[in-house]
Amino acid sequence: MKIVVHDDKAAMGRAAAAESIAAIREALARDGRAAIIVATGMSQFEMLEELVQADLDWSRITAYHLDEYVGLSRDHPASFRGYLQTRFVEKVGALGEFVAVDGDAPDLQAEIARLNARIAAEDIAVCFAGVGENCHLAFNDPPADFDTDAPYLVVDLDAACRQQQYGEGWFPTLEDVPAQAISMSIRQILKARKIILTVPDARKAKAAKAALEGPVTNTAPASILQTHGDVSVHMDPPAASLLDAKG
Repeated sequence: MKIVVHDDKAAMGRAAAAESIAAIREALARDGRAAIIVATGMSQFEMLEELVQADLDWSRITAYHLDEYVGLSRDHPASFRGYLQTRFVEKVGALGEFVAVDGDAPDLQAEIARLNARIAAEDIAVCFAGVGENCHLAFNDPPADFDTDAPYLVVDLDAACRQQQYGEGWFPTLEDVPAQAISMSIRQILKARKIILTVPDARKAKAAKAALEGPVTNTAPASILQTHGDVSVHMDPPAASLLDAKG
């Protein structure tokens, strides 16, 4: 695991994007196409702003995403589909395919079956992610299921996760935050060749400490990344403030 602490969020975003662009170019050269997993939330703002400016043949790239709230329409301000549509898909212009998670599908199990069948054979070049205040990875809140082989699953959101979504301003009240989400599973995330984390802000410092330097445990779901062979963590100083080793 490589941990790099940058001067500020802008530098963090530039470095995370540059590393991901190199990995995507490598996949395009090797396979003629690339599959990536894009993430959402405030941690991804600076990275996405840089990534969408990359001189890549986006028509040969398929993008999946990590998660979506159950019951939220695409046009809801907190929808991750909507977030990625405006901040990523529309910006790159000629994306080969965006495989969206439909959180308000009338049949959630059918939607999960569709997603699972679609991603099952993919060789994922890069997975982008962040770390939640409760140390979740995607929407795998503690105690996370480290054992399921299903690529996507319905998960319950814990109180800390829902509080974070409200605190970041995505919902007008805590009661408006959905109780469930469709999330990519831990094992599916770990299948990616490279995982790139962006972790800004002091409010993430405790979770970052647990994820990066604590024991691997499902009560700190992002700690499972310590078992992956190619993880890069890009942070700003407040997020890294509790780490023993600051790259």
